[in-house]
Amino acid sequence: MKAFITGATGFVGSHLVDILLSNGFELKCLKRKTSSTKWLDGKNIEFVEEDLSSNDKLEEAIKDVDIIFNLAGVVKAKTKEDFRKANFFATKNLLEITKKCNPELKKFVHISSQAVCGPSNNLIPSKESDEPNPITTYAKTKLEGENEVLKYKNTFPIVVIRPPAIYGPRDTEILIYFKMAAKGINPLIGFKEKYVSLIHVKDLVSGILLAATNDKANGEIFFISSDKFYSWNEIGKTAATLFNKKSINVKFPHWLVFTVGGIAQLFSYFSKNAATLNIEKCKDLTREAWICSNEKAKNILGFKESMSLEEGFKSTAEWYKQNKWI
Repeated sequence: MKAFITGATGFVGSHLVDILLSNGFELKCLKRKTSSTKWLDGKNIEFVEEDLSSNDKLEEAIKDVDIIFNLAGVVKAKTKEDFRKANFFATKNLLEITKKCNPELKKFVHISSQAVCGPSNNLIPSKESDEPNPITTYAKTKLEGENEVLKYKNTFPIVVIRPPAIYGPRDTEILIYFKMAAKGINPLIGFKEKYVSLIHVKDLVSGILLAATNDKANGEIFFISSDKFYSWNEIGKTAATLFNKKSINVKFPHWLVFTVGGIAQLFSYFSKNAATLNIEKCKDLTREAWICSNEKAKNILGFKESMSLEEGFKSTAEWYKQNKWI
């Protein structure tokens, strides 16, 4: 089985490469000239050094593959146009090229985000059938990408995956949280409990592989998520035990979060890089719940979460320690 992957050099993409190689796939991976390949070096991969606007190179790369995994996109950008370029237009272009040069494709697997649904109300987990309610530019452009993929479901088989918050080895985003946990600090946003769904990256890529190889997934959307959802108090206590620390909750009021986000966004206007924390990100962080149901994935794909929060955090913390990130 031959596959083409966009976003392969990233956190999730590199883990997807690993599981596909272990299942006998031949892989072509798109990479930009500036992308680091440290997680992929030495592996049996054919690199395609271009971007998703390089049509000739893309046509040549995907004309003979069986499956396309589209993980490319951005979670932060300075303008709406930059978000749309990465999360919508790049996907649209890839689909058009695929229709042109590989109409017999066996599956187009698109990785979206739980963010397209918006926050959960009354602690009711979001389901795939719920009406999307994106609250940020990132989420709105990811939904645009989803909708474009769904237009092709009668052209070739497609499937959309919506992960919640992802953690695991190689992740630089949750590393900050683990560093604080190592000091016994559990940062909390606001004064009311907040809840999230989580997924360990190895469980996520296992779910992606199930969706890619199961005909029952064709034309469908799936949350690949944890069986449970968690409060940040529970998450903090779980993380603290890994470092033999007593977790001390440090609460940040919403007004302070928005103030810091606004300042960071202001300074980003004078930088070439987008701010990690901005006003829109603050909207996400101050919501009561970002939780979703994995029942559809379990019933149709046979998905099973293999790592509990405790097991997943332990493996992640051990990896950080072994690689001297903590």
